[in-house]
Amino acid sequence: MNIITIILWVVVAVLLALSVGLFFLEKKYRKAKEQQDDILAKNSQWMTLLIIDKKRCKADDSGLPNSIKETLPKAFRRMKKLAIVKAKVGPKIISFIADESIFDDIPVGKEISAFVGGLYISEIRGIRGPIERSTTKKGFRARMAEKYNQASKELKEQKKKK
Repeated sequence: MNIITIILWVVVAVLLALSVGLFFLEKKYRKAKEQQDDILAKNSQWMTLLIIDKKRCKADDSGLPNSIKETLPKAFRRMKKLAIVKAKVGPKIISFIADESIFDDIPVGKEISAFVGGLYISEIRGIRGPIERSTTKKGFRARMAEKYNQASKELKEQKKKK
């Protein structure tokens, strides 16, 4: 056999082993996530929150209590950005961690009803009317095309005025 085919077979074998390993890791993490979601659902309650601010920032810059920060792994604290929501609950202003799937839907400056477990917001509802859900995020190319169309429309309007 040729040396190139041997190298290709080794590469294929390594890729296959990695994909099988990732499959089983993903399966393990999915089970753990389901268990955590069940525990969170049992210990959560609906609360009324007045949303002051929301942002994605690192755990060290988030304003979370030190006891929460210490429980996070160091790499997670430094690299991963969390969806942080600052809200007023009664007389207190508290920093919450929002689920990534609902973070874009949370309105700033409005009062909402949120399903909160500890400092984690997992679900939201509007108190005074429905919450406007954000549509899927536009890609870079779609945003650039939209800006181009808007700029060309403005140029045409300027030419008509002259």
